[in-house]
Amino acid sequence: MEYDALIIGAGPAGTSAAAILAEYGHKVLILEREKFPRYHIGESLIPFTYGPLERLGVIPKMKGSHFVKKYSVAFTQPDGRASVPFYFYNRYDRDSVAQTWQVLRSEFDLMLLDNAREKGAEVKEEVSVKELLKEDGKVVGVKAADKAGNITEYRAKITLDCTGKDAMTATRQGWRMRDPYLNKVAVWTYYKGSTRLPGIDEGQTTIAFVPDKGWFWHIPQHDDMISVGVVAEGKYLSRDGVKDPKAIFNREIEQNKWIQQFLSTGESTGDYYITSEYSHHSKHCSSPGLLLVGDAFAFIDPCFSSGVMLALKSGVMAGEEIHTGIVNDTLTPEHFAAYGQAMRQGVENMRKLVYAFYDPNFSFREIIKRHPDAAGSITDCLSGDVNKDFSHLWAQISELVPLPEDLPYGVPLSA
Repeated sequence: MEYDALIIGAGPAGTSAAAILAEYGHKVLILEREKFPRYHIGESLIPFTYGPLERLGVIPKMKGSHFVKKYSVAFTQPDGRASVPFYFYNRYDRDSVAQTWQVLRSEFDLMLLDNAREKGAEVKEEVSVKELLKEDGKVVGVKAADKAGNITEYRAKITLDCTGKDAMTATRQGWRMRDPYLNKVAVWTYYKGSTRLPGIDEGQTTIAFVPDKGWFWHIPQHDDMISVGVVAEGKYLSRDGVKDPKAIFNREIEQNKWIQQFLSTGESTGDYYITSEYSHHSKHCSSPGLLLVGDAFAFIDPCFSSGVMLALKSGVMAGEEIHTGIVNDTLTPEHFAAYGQAMRQGVENMRKLVYAFYDPNFSFREIIKRHPDAAGSITDCLSGDVNKDFSHLWAQISELVPLPEDLPYGVPLSA
């Protein structure tokens, strides 16, 4: 079975690339191990998600959806004191990135998958990729099994690894690198009927701090649901030998008065989730016949909700680059050097701000007090406008806390 592009994984990265390529008329196949709709965490979008969604043609569907509109972000201290909300419209055009959404990923991801189908991509669900097919050092496709165990070989001019945090090829080929510092643990659940803020603040993301630079997310969703979770160092969350996710979560509620107050009117759904070692990077973005996209390429700690934006952006960019490579017969690893550089630039910019966020000597209030002009740059980075020169901002922040050097990853691997 020959295709122009074979995509492993039907998350935002995979479906974005598939939609672009199919729109250009290329023969595209998505292989997805699960049956959609399926559960996934990562529900808060940031303003500059708008551009990729607009390129994919799904903004009308988003505007017509029941997803909660998000206009702002706010921060609360352990004692319950809340910051003035950061409203996106104070910085951006009200007709585009001034408002985004809080999504239910099962519905959002299905919308993106259906969009790829509508543009002509073929989709096979409940198919698990077992291995990459290689000939003379080049990936030429995959061997996959359906739910009955039947094995099929699928071949393509290029294979895209869009397997998310599983990062199939980076893991199997020894390219997956843990971040030197950003290795947190998250515990989360869902509440129904909890307190919400009035008016346009109803959809506000709230970051609520707990001791030792840990934090809660509080994300209002439709149908009166709240996504709420705590992120911190594992040694902090597992102190006193506590391992049970529910016990950890309920204990941490007591560490922030705002969270305690807002959840007190609601009821937990009873399901608790836990995951660890958030941040990782791939040494390479591509090798002969292979391209890594979305979280399979890199994933950064979720404190600023950048994951979906980076996945969509990389998927759209990958689709455009592959189309050009097919047309010009230049689908070599070197063809994706600019793609790798652009994605690493975005990751590194967001990574620096995340490192500052976790440093006990840093605060947004202090840096803006020292340098009022930093407010705009911080807003841009937090909103997802990550492919720009922030060197002046990093110099300002470095007066307070050390920032990491760029990691030497993301370059293509030639044959």
